[in-house]
Amino acid sequence: MSGWWGLPVLGSEHGAQIDRLLLLTHLFMAAIFVGWFVYGTYVLFRFRRSRNPQASHDGARSKATYYIEAGVIVIEVLLLVALSVPFWSRYVVAVPDESEALQVRVVAQQYAWNFHYAGKDGVFGRTQQTFIDDELNPVGLDRDDPYGADDIVVRNQLYVPLNKPVVLWLSSQDVIHSFNIPEMRVKQDVIPGVRTHISFVPTLSTEAYRKLKGSDDRTFEIACAQLCGLGHYRMRGFLNVLEPEAFDAWFEDNTPDPDAAEEYDPFFS
Repeated sequence: MSGWWGLPVLGSEHGAQIDRLLLLTHLFMAAIFVGWFVYGTYVLFRFRRSRNPQASHDGARSKATYYIEAGVIVIEVLLLVALSVPFWSRYVVAVPDESEALQVRVVAQQYAWNFHYAGKDGVFGRTQQTFIDDELNPVGLDRDDPYGADDIVVRNQLYVPLNKPVVLWLSSQDVIHSFNIPEMRVKQDVIPGVRTHISFVPTLSTEAYRKLKGSDDRTFEIACAQLCGLGHYRMRGFLNVLEPEAFDAWFEDNTPDPDAAEEYDPFFS
């Protein structure tokens, strides 16, 4: 489904509500702009020098402006309380149940996105800062931990199943980054020392997206929306939305053998 008003293609369950909220907000802003423009034009002509050669220090005595300002405040409160706050509570603050959602750890670093999946046991292996190696182990995974031997680590390639909730737990290895997938309508700053999350349900597969765009190699791009250094321009990843069966096959094929953990190369494509 294409986005409204020139927005990117819509690929998530909650995206339509964000688009509607953006549309309502901009329509309200447009109404305010037109209203103040008309009022400003009226004032320029109504109180022009030729008509009012003597300055009045008492000013306008009409109470209409108070009613207009009060009306604007009421509308803004309604937009905030009736639309923004409920949406924020439902889609940003709330976290889907772990049994129903795919949980992925995302570790940002200059200049890459590292994705950490729990293995078949469904439990993330222990991570520790002392284990971090920018090239070989950017998430700091302890491969000697029984729960971490079958974990999957991927660089710049995020794989998720279609029509299933996805929760991404975001952290940074160095500076402030910002995780952004426009088609999924998700964006979140990634701050060192703070673990944040975003969640979404992808409703458009990569295959369908390619057909929509008429390109066999097109895919959803993960961008860093925060200037994070000289190499910021090349910090980009890719979201691959697969049919559930295809995702299960990918997961099975790329789960490391615990008996050969020391030979595991985390950065496959």
